[in-house]
Amino acid sequence: MSLFDKKRLSNDSFKLDTLRMQQGWYTDKYFFNIAYMLEQLAATGYTYQGSQNRLPEGLNPQGIPCGEIEVEMQWFTRRPGRSIVVGVDKALSMLQQCTGYFKDGTFINTYDQLDVWAVQDGCKVNYDGNPDAIQPVLRVRGRYRDFAMLETPTLGILARSSRVATNVYNTLIAARGKPLLFFPARFDLHEVQAADGYAYNIAIQRFNMDYAEELGPFISTDAQGDWWGGAGGGTVAHAAIASFLGDTCEAMLAFARILPADIPRIALVDFNNDCVNDSIAVVKAMFSEYRRLLEEGKEEEARRYKLYGVRLDTSNSLRDVSVPPLGDPELDLGVNPRLVFLVRQGLDQAWRHWQVPAKWEKIAKTFCEEVKIVVSGGFNPEKIARFEKLRVPADIYAVGSSLFDYHGPTVNDYTADVVRVKVHDDWIPLSKVGRKACDNPDLEKV
Repeated sequence: MSLFDKKRLSNDSFKLDTLRMQQGWYTDKYFFNIAYMLEQLAATGYTYQGSQNRLPEGLNPQGIPCGEIEVEMQWFTRRPGRSIVVGVDKALSMLQQCTGYFKDGTFINTYDQLDVWAVQDGCKVNYDGNPDAIQPVLRVRGRYRDFAMLETPTLGILARSSRVATNVYNTLIAARGKPLLFFPARFDLHEVQAADGYAYNIAIQRFNMDYAEELGPFISTDAQGDWWGGAGGGTVAHAAIASFLGDTCEAMLAFARILPADIPRIALVDFNNDCVNDSIAVVKAMFSEYRRLLEEGKEEEARRYKLYGVRLDTSNSLRDVSVPPLGDPELDLGVNPRLVFLVRQGLDQAWRHWQVPAKWEKIAKTFCEEVKIVVSGGFNPEKIARFEKLRVPADIYAVGSSLFDYHGPTVNDYTADVVRVKVHDDWIPLSKVGRKACDNPDLEKV
């Protein structure tokens, strides 16, 4: 959230497993080994003894204490095109809590001896495949062995969070600003929900900034809102309808009667593979209670029965009974454009068959027309863009596993490279061939 409120999150939010991170529990072993080696060399007073160094000509390498070497390291993504950067604050927290070394069993924190620059969560970077033109999101100068073991976890949080945020951002573009329900919790370990929900929220805010929108976040678990104060919401599960013997109307009426009125009433209408008729039945049942309570003067109670939306979640292996077969899986099966058009038509016309008194006709018509259609089940940017191109009357997209997509153009790997070393008080360019120190105007001194 830093780009939007200028505040960085701290370890109060992240709750790092600090001791084990300091001990290298989460570190690729080769980083642990190099840190240990440098520590031991420093303890013996070792200085450089080789002859194949890459220092500039005339710079004497003798007497340089490799175990105490100070370096400049930069972190950057290699995802092609645009990335929404997230994970910086947690990476900084890792550095703050775990930079240092153990002495006689006590951890000596040396973070204050580092120079650190970082962008803010929510910034954009671009990568065109040219390693000479990368945009670092994090830069650190200091004694390498003090933070060597943090390369693995800092890269990990940047890679995952930026991937989720960028996938969400690209999905919002495909949806042309329609709300996006964040439904991927079931597709990964529960431990990642807080970081993923934070990345989603950052992407929402970045999209709003770039496109002058005012979308709000819609998460499905409380854990996803842990770092920014969000709370989980949701619709009705298929299991709930099974608990009411397959009676979608009865399940929805019970939901409306018992759950707080501020929870949107979104009916799941594909349980019986008849989205149109179940949508019509639910909107009629909900309006009946809504009207009854209003006639009794119970306006607050009537609010409980205001149907916010219906959700279509038809399996991609099924053709809803209301969809005439055309022999094309894309047009027949799952939540397809024809099904959504039919549900919209059914909802908009439902009130005409209720035989309500004349004074209620306009209210009934508005009640039906205001019901939103939520679609879910296999949606990704490509499918959403197809729906939008056809002007399918879907109001909200619920998206799950595609937000974790990690192949080809969605690979959001990060790399950290040493690009300079400190020799006799001067910072000397020294990096792996093919890499060099680069700048990013969004980097700020931390």
